[in-house]
This record gives sequence, structure tokens and C-alpha cells, in this order.
Amino acid sequence: MPSMKGMKQKGDRFERELAAYLNKHCYTTTQSAHRAPLSGGGFVMSSGGADLVGTPDLFVEAKRVERCNFKEAMAQAERNATDTRSPETPIVINRMNNMATGDCYTVLRLDNFLKYYKAYLKEQGIS
Repeated sequence: MPSMKGMKQKGDRFERELAAYLNKHCYTTTQSAHRAPLSGGGFVMSSGGADLVGTPDLFVEAKRVERCNFKEAMAQAERNATDTRSPETPIVINRMNNMATGDCYTVLRLDNFLKYYKAYLKEQGIS
């Protein structure tokens, strides 16, 4: 079984990897995502900060675990977003072992998803 230090390092690497992936695939301007300072522990954790910053309208909770309890992870993201009075949408992104970053599971509430889907449909001229 991995040590707590090893698990934290694995989570830290995933946060950096996820930020780099978003930067490569989403941002064409000066906007960029990056790992929140001390995310996963210390002051940011105790204050309930998101794992990534520079992700407009998304409050990202990144999980690098094989068996993600999405209900608990979403509750954590929502609680942290509420505690920090964040207007951003809580979202959980989970990567398991041997999974490409682009294949990560992304979980958000249906009503939050519909906000993004409606914007997509409008952009496509469908709605």
C-alpha cells in the first residue's frame, strides 16, 4: 500500500498534469490554469480552495485515485466552493492508474452541465 507521502505526490503530479492538459486544449489567450499553491494540504486545504486556479467558472476538485467516491468528492467540492463563497461550478475530475488524461472522468451536477450544454448548442446554432 502506498504511503501518505506517495499518495500526496501522486495527487500533486495529477493537478499539474491536469492544468497542463487544460492549457494545451482549452486556452488560446493569456489565460492559463495552474495548481493552486499548497492544494491538498496546508492553508489552501483548510480554507477550502480549489485544486486548480485559472479555470474560469469551474471550481476543480482533482482526484487521482482508483476508487473515487464521486458523491463524497462532489460534496467536498461543493462544501469548499460554498465556504469560499465561490460563484464557480463545482466539478470533480478523476484519473485512475493507466488512464490517459483525456480519458479522466468528469462529474458535475446535471443542472450545472445543462448550463454548459445549452451554451454549446447555441454556439452550434442548434438552440
